[in-house]
Amino acid sequence: MPKRTRFTIGRPFTAMLVGVLTAAFLTPVAAHAAPRESRPVYSYAHAVRESVWVDTGLDEDGDGKTDRVAADIVRPSEPARQGRKVPVIMDASPYYSCCGRGNESQVKTYDAQGRVVQMPLFYDNYFVPRGYAFVGVDLTGTNRSDGCVDVGGRSDIRSAKAVVDWLNGRARAYSGRTGGTPVKATWTNGRTGMIGKSWDATIANGVAATGVKGLRTIVPISGISSWYDYYFAQGAPLYDGGPDELAGYVESDQAGAHCAAVQQKLADGSPRSGDWTPLWTERDYVKDAAKVRASVFLVHGMQDLNVRTKHVGQWWDALARHGVERKIWLSQTGHVDPFDYRRGAWVDTLHRWFDHELMGYDNGIDREPMADIERHPDQWVTSTLWPPHGTRATTLHPAPGAEPGVGTLGLDAGTGTGTRTGTGTGTGTETFTDDLELSETDWAAHLTTATTEKAGFLTAPLTRDLRLAGSSQVTVTATATTTSAHLSAVLVDLGPDTVRDFADGGEGITTLTGRTCWGASTAGDSACFKKTEAKTVRVENTVVSRGWADLGHHASLGKGVPLTPGRAYTMTLSLAATDHVFPAGHRLALIVAGTDKDLIDPPSTKPTLTLDLARTTARLPLLGGPAAFARATSGTTSAPTAAAGDRVWTGVRVPDTVGHIPAG
Repeated sequence: MPKRTRFTIGRPFTAMLVGVLTAAFLTPVAAHAAPRESRPVYSYAHAVRESVWVDTGLDEDGDGKTDRVAADIVRPSEPARQGRKVPVIMDASPYYSCCGRGNESQVKTYDAQGRVVQMPLFYDNYFVPRGYAFVGVDLTGTNRSDGCVDVGGRSDIRSAKAVVDWLNGRARAYSGRTGGTPVKATWTNGRTGMIGKSWDATIANGVAATGVKGLRTIVPISGISSWYDYYFAQGAPLYDGGPDELAGYVESDQAGAHCAAVQQKLADGSPRSGDWTPLWTERDYVKDAAKVRASVFLVHGMQDLNVRTKHVGQWWDALARHGVERKIWLSQTGHVDPFDYRRGAWVDTLHRWFDHELMGYDNGIDREPMADIERHPDQWVTSTLWPPHGTRATTLHPAPGAEPGVGTLGLDAGTGTGTRTGTGTGTGTETFTDDLELSETDWAAHLTTATTEKAGFLTAPLTRDLRLAGSSQVTVTATATTTSAHLSAVLVDLGPDTVRDFADGGEGITTLTGRTCWGASTAGDSACFKKTEAKTVRVENTVVSRGWADLGHHASLGKGVPLTPGRAYTMTLSLAATDHVFPAGHRLALIVAGTDKDLIDPPSTKPTLTLDLARTTARLPLLGGPAAFARATSGTTSAPTAAAGDRVWTGVRVPDTVGHIPAG
């Protein structure tokens, strides 16, 4: 299967020719030079508003008829009258009626004839006047669609894919939910871009992973790449519910009356044991990254504790291995849309991205830096590649310090100044007891204090900045006193900073009363949205990455087993992807502990664990690799000073809520 290359300096001649020809057919009037930007030359007030129901070919609700999904369309009227066809921007969502979209929780509204009046978000207001159609799809089992919600499975993905197929002449649609006349999408050239946040973004990932023709690009914002990793972290439950509860949360009343069997299948296929089952295989899009034809513009908050950045890290890496064209934005926020933390730059970038990918305009966005990273609140930097060229996996070794639980972290085992050897061999041991009432917030606040609930390891104060970019791993060898144990591994920047307050209800933003407008409005659909600003907090420690695991799944995710007390087990924890600079004067710290309260569920017992430090390592993607780490830690001692021993390092407080609804 042919692959699209990631961003390069040049473009093939054929791609440039396609761009020129496409521009000639899509612009309202002929131009002497190829256009570089779509302009708002079409009437939003007179746009065509229509609804079709696309046949998915499935009968998930068991009524003896194939399910149809509702697709509400807003498109400019002028191009069709002039014989020109337009590309499509599409958002397939389960939230158009139950929960709403965006910071203001907008839902679809309809007129007496059933035509959409308010389409949530700004996409239709902004892009329809610029020559795009916007299509809002109700996933199966939601709003005005048939079928049942299956939470990222075959029905979810096929319901959105069927619409892409219809837009490209390969599927059937009708003018009504039942009966109706056949409808063809004669007004579009089939070039489709999918966008959305959270569950919507997840659907975009899943549809792209089918390799469907006609899907040219996706823009997943805070999207899931594998549903197992939404509910579990290597066997450790992240929430006390499963996909069956999520299906019930979003389904329509009609689906609720017919879909009990589907929900039971979801419950049976996702046991709370944390074992990987066929249900999770079906909902793993990472394994199908080789099928992706579309370009991918990923957007994610590095402090997203709902859809955690493990999703973006593993998806990004898989796409890279298969040469998929891609771009990325990483913010300091939690589960927040870029429209609400970098609005002007976001609309401009998204506009140029769609113009390039769907209109074929050679506007240069493919030759710009691949990554935008928020380094401080509202302060962004770019990176030509991501992770940046020169990033190397660097193995760090923990060693005991002078006090229990306050050790050192360096390139070589046993290089710290502490001399405590414990009962182990080589570089010794550290012991902690799982405290179910404490979390990473507590551990980081007492990093330089000997406590019984965690083991902390710190570098020397850095003499140079040190950049971490990508996904880290921590391998631990641990012995438990009970038959079950959960592990947490946390990377911390120890030092003063001002960061977005991702633990606040706005997850790093404050919503204001004033509004800004992005596109055209009608009486029923305003293009004006509430302003926001960064919500910040002053801290002395920043948790930059996290990973969790159930030690009983050390051998396989397929089946967890009871632990044998006193026996050592080795397991590698995958940490969330991030991009963070540890400034000179700060320390890089690793914490290994048990249950991270409110972020993972506790095990069935309360173990004490002993780490074998000789077989415990952290593997971090550092710019410049081991040499950069050595330079940044040279000439200083890694042992905490006496003054630091009892210090409380304040950080972001415990998050208000961490829900299990991948919404906005």
